[in-house]
Amino acid sequence: MKLAATWALAALAAQAAGAAISHKLNGFTITEHPDPAKREQLQKYVTWDDKSLFINGERLMLFSGEVHPFRLPVPSLWIDIFQKVKALGFNCVSFYVNWALVEHKPGHYRADGIFDLQPFFDAAQEAGIYLLARPGPYINAEVSGGGFPGWLARVNGTLRTRDEAYLNSTNNYVAHVAATIAKAQITNGGPIILYQPENEYTSACCGVDNFPDGVYMQYVEDQARNAGIVIPLISNDAAPEGHEAPGTGVGAVDIYGHDGYPLGFDCSNPTVWPSGDLPTNYWSLHEQQSPTTPYSIVEFQGGAFDPWGGSGFDNCAELLNNEFVRVFYKNNFSFRVAFMNLYMIFGGTNWGNLGHPGGYTSYDYGAAISESRNITREKYSELKLLGNFMKVTPGYLLTAPGNSTSSTYTSTSDLTVTPLLGSNSSASSFFVVRHSDYSSRDSVEYTLKLPVAGNVSIPQLGGKLTLGGRDLKIHVVNYDVAGTNVLYSTGEIFTWKKTDNGKILVLYGDTGEHHELAVSGASKSSVVEGSSSGITSKKVGSALIIGWDVSTSRRIVQVDDLRIILLDRNSAYNYWVPQLSSNGSVGYSSQETTASSVIVKAGYLVRTASLQGSDLHISADFNATTTVEVIGAPSSAKKIVINNQTLDTTVDKNGILSARVHYKAPKFKFPSLKDLPWKSIDTLPEIQTSYDDSAWTAANHPYTNNSANPIKTPTSLYSTDYGFSTGTFIYRGSFVSAGNETSFAFHTEGGLGYGHSAWINSTFIGSWIGSVFRPGETYVLTIVIDNMGLDENNGPGYEGTKDPRGILDYTLSGRSADAITWKLTGNLGGEDYQDLTRGPLNEGGLYAERQGFHQPEPPSQEWNTSSPFTGVSQAGVQFYSTSFDLDLPKGWDIPLYFDFRNSSSSPAPYRVQLFVNGYQYGKYVSNIGPQTAYPVPEGILNYQGRNWIALTLWAQDQNGAKLGGLDLISTTPVLTALRGVESVDQPKYQKRSGAY
Repeated sequence: MKLAATWALAALAAQAAGAAISHKLNGFTITEHPDPAKREQLQKYVTWDDKSLFINGERLMLFSGEVHPFRLPVPSLWIDIFQKVKALGFNCVSFYVNWALVEHKPGHYRADGIFDLQPFFDAAQEAGIYLLARPGPYINAEVSGGGFPGWLARVNGTLRTRDEAYLNSTNNYVAHVAATIAKAQITNGGPIILYQPENEYTSACCGVDNFPDGVYMQYVEDQARNAGIVIPLISNDAAPEGHEAPGTGVGAVDIYGHDGYPLGFDCSNPTVWPSGDLPTNYWSLHEQQSPTTPYSIVEFQGGAFDPWGGSGFDNCAELLNNEFVRVFYKNNFSFRVAFMNLYMIFGGTNWGNLGHPGGYTSYDYGAAISESRNITREKYSELKLLGNFMKVTPGYLLTAPGNSTSSTYTSTSDLTVTPLLGSNSSASSFFVVRHSDYSSRDSVEYTLKLPVAGNVSIPQLGGKLTLGGRDLKIHVVNYDVAGTNVLYSTGEIFTWKKTDNGKILVLYGDTGEHHELAVSGASKSSVVEGSSSGITSKKVGSALIIGWDVSTSRRIVQVDDLRIILLDRNSAYNYWVPQLSSNGSVGYSSQETTASSVIVKAGYLVRTASLQGSDLHISADFNATTTVEVIGAPSSAKKIVINNQTLDTTVDKNGILSARVHYKAPKFKFPSLKDLPWKSIDTLPEIQTSYDDSAWTAANHPYTNNSANPIKTPTSLYSTDYGFSTGTFIYRGSFVSAGNETSFAFHTEGGLGYGHSAWINSTFIGSWIGSVFRPGETYVLTIVIDNMGLDENNGPGYEGTKDPRGILDYTLSGRSADAITWKLTGNLGGEDYQDLTRGPLNEGGLYAERQGFHQPEPPSQEWNTSSPFTGVSQAGVQFYSTSFDLDLPKGWDIPLYFDFRNSSSSPAPYRVQLFVNGYQYGKYVSNIGPQTAYPVPEGILNYQGRNWIALTLWAQDQNGAKLGGLDLISTTPVLTALRGVESVDQPKYQKRSGAY
């Protein structure tokens, strides 16, 4: 249907010079916003040209990672993630907001506690990280419904279109969330610099008209403007197809961006890179689609999701590993990408039923920062090399990408070079060298032919360069290091900085490679640290040429006032470049690292650095005894202070400060979960003949509000028609037998990996021998359905969120379908959910959940003493609860996991939910997998105090089920600078009014 309503122009835009213009189009009031040149009149903080964004007047390459606050529901841990992103050399984070978590009932927006965004914004600002806000309404993100709340299934209109019913359903959410974001815009002193108004609006199906629909897009954009958004709007096309790019008409955004997932999501063969998957046409497409805006990849592959029954996230981390980082991300640099956001940089957890059916509890994603916030994956270290290089290389943004060639710049057709050429002979240029077969594991020797001092063949001092398998290198020409011109370098740049009395340049390569560097105007060099073996130098024209073979030992070469630090790649992984502040605050400027930074060798993680008098304070984490070295410290720095502990500090002849941090893993003990006093209660009383379901919701709608899926039953049995969209559903159907019924068949749906069980009266249908029904007696069918979340919605017309959950069809032989009267239940209250702290998706419809027994301190005194390791002897669902104390040492980050094991004597399938202090933090399906270990962060677990855990054990076989094992385990403890991790609210059990 056509939208009859109109909407207003954003007030700020209306007041600005060169203001936007409103006019009528197809019955709509359309707002055309000013072109980029005039947008600066709306706000001066974020501007752009065809090469990059400017933040407060500074040209920046924005290197970003995706983080979802709702997947780590411990706000005091958000600073940990931001600091680990900042330590990569990144300056931005992109985030989604999940509509389903904050407006689970139409018109009732609630975003407090763990769903409050302000602490997330505060943590970003503290770490010095800019933000891209992506609130949807549709986000995809592998969450239930793609972020759409379940009640949208009742909206009589096509989702993500101009249908009035859909647009009206979004108004309340967008008005609230966009207003919250607006308050934290950079224009108000906050960290948010970009806003994305729709997500992957790229394809449509099923007869949807007007696609792409500029009228719809303009409505979405005006919703944001009306709520106070004045920062630039950026798009996220699911492929580089040019939708909503500037100049495409009504609904165009300010800056065009797109996705890129070149290796896809099959992690089962993690060593295989299929041919043809390396993007090579991104730049040419950008020039066609959006040449006036900075080239932006709003989502580029940072890992992969993994489905139920998949191969596991360790495989995904291997597929998208450090080699992928080197080849694919550097390849993107050959397109002069100015905004690149990696999805995900930290995945987190699909706790509390928030995931979609295509994924399990973990959302680790194989990301650089693991689900347990660990940074031991090599891809993290590789990213750090790239992030810090881009941070100190503003000249990159002023180049012009050239055509890729396998002949012009190298001596072999096995390699392809893409040039990024400076505007003149003295401007910085970059030459991106890759294998012509991007997946090649061969090592190829080559020489470079570069346009320096005419055209020279490099290396000039003899030898060959080498490109290893699955590698890619960026060679620089006319690279400015604080006024010193590096004529060229084949060794890759990690970082550089200016010091009190000179300059420092850090280069790296793989062990055994030969490299060469030329410094314009230099007269002589000397090796001031390490062996001079394999290092040669020669004056050629006006430049000093230095050649070296990469060694595992650090060497430092002094060239006039430039110190060149030569490292192998693995050694470079241990170096960090924190900004150096005087008060502990971290700024945003990329140029901070060239003047106000220090280079620190410190192993696991360096978070921040500050100079306080003569004390150089460093906050850092350690997983081993480590010698900390500080290079380029101010001359006034005399002592190293690590995490507020002053260390014995030495200074060598090159001014490098050193101190040693001793690591000794703490001793602690975990309780044996098997030996705890477990209390138990049947959580499927519904199959008992005495059960009273009078308080249940009658499934009596003779129609469905789900416009995409007509019902096949006399009354709707779709769960969302009755307000239930999360967790387990239970249906009870009663009928009076006529004596001629011989079979009952039914079709249920709960999403990928779901399961169901059914009983007639108290008899499990799986073991029913087909005895005849007795005429005149009442029989009750009980069907339990494990809902795995709602499907995502993709583009207009797909209507995936409306794919029904529940009973889709049934037949009772010898009887009409309406002989059965149905009732159903889900989480207590449905959309009027009970637990406002843990949110609307955390609970399902099992009896113990409806009562709130999964919360701390349930009334278990009269329950049976029974263990999940003993289990149950027949089909059904049993609930178990216990508690234990932890007393873990403070000052340590100790990732904890609940590790499940199957019982070899009980191979029958079963399903388990794990609740930790009331938060559902695991869904284990014994016969599907692949997840068996479930990390639970500090803040959900009380590291110094009492913890309550609960399990629902659903035996899906007539012989019952039991746990083979469940242990609390940890990975290597990290001595951490992180302080102040606070436990989130953990409301205790209270008797619930109306619980049944």
